[in-house]
Amino acid sequence: MTTFDDLLEKLKAAGEPTRLRLLALLRENDLSVGELVQVLGQSQPRLSHHLKNLSEAGLAERLPEGAFVFYRAARSGAGAAFLDQLFSQTRPDAPEFRQDRDKLREVIAARAASAEAYFSSIAETWDSLRALHFPNDAIEAALLDLAGPGPYRRVVDFGTGTGRMLLLFSGRAAESEGIDFSHRMLTVARANLERAGVSNSRVRFGDVTAAPFEDASADLLIVHQVLHYLDTPGDAIAEAARVLMPGGRLLVIDFAPHDLEFLRAEHGHRRLGVRHDALTDWAAQAGLTLEAPRSFDPPTPGAPGLTVNIWRATKPALSRARAA
Repeated sequence: MTTFDDLLEKLKAAGEPTRLRLLALLRENDLSVGELVQVLGQSQPRLSHHLKNLSEAGLAERLPEGAFVFYRAARSGAGAAFLDQLFSQTRPDAPEFRQDRDKLREVIAARAASAEAYFSSIAETWDSLRALHFPNDAIEAALLDLAGPGPYRRVVDFGTGTGRMLLLFSGRAAESEGIDFSHRMLTVARANLERAGVSNSRVRFGDVTAAPFEDASADLLIVHQVLHYLDTPGDAIAEAARVLMPGGRLLVIDFAPHDLEFLRAEHGHRRLGVRHDALTDWAAQAGLTLEAPRSFDPPTPGAPGLTVNIWRATKPALSRARAA
């Protein structure tokens, strides 16, 4: 229940023209301060001051991303409930909101162009890596099968990259969120989600070994082609177990052990694949029950290639006594 003082603080924060416009925009998209400057045509210090007020009132969330800072409207708790009530009383076609949305479309288009330019620059090496393993369509079909039909309350994607897993599971989740350590990849993911019209998914900057999520907040968690980049993969599995709800499922997709040394130098791989016994140990230490992997051999028998494994693990459900 919101206290009198909390309600008054939220009313004061929202009851200013620029801050109301900011809230309307942040309910549509996660936006950086620079993008908001482009949309609203106001100075960065001025908007930063308004955003600070909204954050302190619990109406917006601050998301640092390297040298950038993104903001989003509150999506849960008292702040989200307040915003739902507030915007149910406003006209979405009001001239101020309509003009801001038109300008926002230009900013989103620029974001998409930046993402396209980045992928054009890495397309050759990206495609050469994909050619080493089984086609993605079959792997993704297996992922959907192993995850089950859902519906899921919340899907979390560790190391979201291009946002592909969020797109794949968007129809089975009430909401989903991905994290990544690369600002450029997050730009690509945001552009892909926007292009696909996916409104129930978000991405943010985050470390998979110290994830910015509450305990027991996801019922499906995905770690897709991430562990071979990490010095301490067990820490990521432990974080996944922490974030999973009791009874939740973890899907890990990675390469089986291989000897393609060029992947270290040219693609930044720290590990040449992930051993099943190592993942079994990490899962056990995190309190998860791991199943044998479903494997996909390289596309060309006898030629150099990568075997892709998909592991499924489950976090034990609470007993009735513990739940009570």
